[in-house]
Amino acid sequence: MTATPSNAYARAGVDIDAADTAVELMRTWVEQARRPEMIGGLGGFAGLWDASALTRFRQPLLATSTDGVGTKVAIAQRMDVHDTIGFDLVGMVVDDLVVCGAEPLFMTDYIATGRVVPERIAAIVKGIAQACVAAGCALVGGETAEHPGLLAPDEYDVAGATTGVVEAEDLLGPARVRPGDVVVAMAASGLHSNGYSLVRHVLLGDPSDGGAGWALDRDVPELGRTLGEELLEPTRIYAKPALALARGTEVHAMSHVTGGGLANNLARVMPVELRATLDRASWTPAPVFDLVRQVGDVAQPDLEATLNCGVGMVAIVAADAVDAALTLLGDHDVPAWVAGEVDADPDRAGTVRLVGQHPGW
Repeated sequence: MTATPSNAYARAGVDIDAADTAVELMRTWVEQARRPEMIGGLGGFAGLWDASALTRFRQPLLATSTDGVGTKVAIAQRMDVHDTIGFDLVGMVVDDLVVCGAEPLFMTDYIATGRVVPERIAAIVKGIAQACVAAGCALVGGETAEHPGLLAPDEYDVAGATTGVVEAEDLLGPARVRPGDVVVAMAASGLHSNGYSLVRHVLLGDPSDGGAGWALDRDVPELGRTLGEELLEPTRIYAKPALALARGTEVHAMSHVTGGGLANNLARVMPVELRATLDRASWTPAPVFDLVRQVGDVAQPDLEATLNCGVGMVAIVAADAVDAALTLLGDHDVPAWVAGEVDADPDRAGTVRLVGQHPGW
């Protein structure tokens, strides 16, 4: 007897019923990640957004960003904890918009997996939705794709894209930066979502290949918790405090510290004729960074070119706005401090240099 198409598809490894169950389980969380401009809900072919909201702008510039989480998802899979990885995904995309002064409006996500386990997919989307609420944007849609034979049954990867808007005259960036500006650093919550290939190799890797071979459930006194708990610490989302900073003080540029580290990302928003100098002595990175450095015997330049080393976002502000900026960030529970300044050294123009040493390093 010939099988029905749905049964045949299931035998090929794609379970449509499981996908439908996942949608029902995630519905409550997605409904919480709405904005008034969002039209409709789950089930449509496209997410809809009422663009008439942009009429309040004189010259609206749309900003867009897309990214994934990288190999941090391997930690979530090994620990079977899936409701935090969404903060890493949302943080990676919305805070790339914020650095130009753009308000994130809406986001879509994509989850590819070897096998749809409804509770796991719903947990992933729960984290994404909660992070969208924290960022002030709507989750207007997404896609879950089952790829048997391409991914193992318990493997998955996530990606997302977001759109935001900024008034043209409020656009932040290199053109606004001036000599005498001050670099205000905002603390990272941990490793965030970059450099996990290095971290996994150093701490989890096979000792025969130079790794420490540590288990995720290992208690690490320096961390005050297990290694797995530290590695799965969600990315801090800076969208709301950073936008408040841009609207409430004289901010000239911001930089989201992701892959490439602090100096390389700050250089992206520096005008070629100016230089920024940051003093490492102004902050102590969280213990996990020193742990990677020492256990893996990683040279500091390599560490700083790979990990955020304790700084997740920086703002370049006018000197007379520093006190207001620090107060505002404190009110938003974001630890912040003065890390350096901008000058017009013609011999080192266009560079970002780190001087001094972190306390205890």
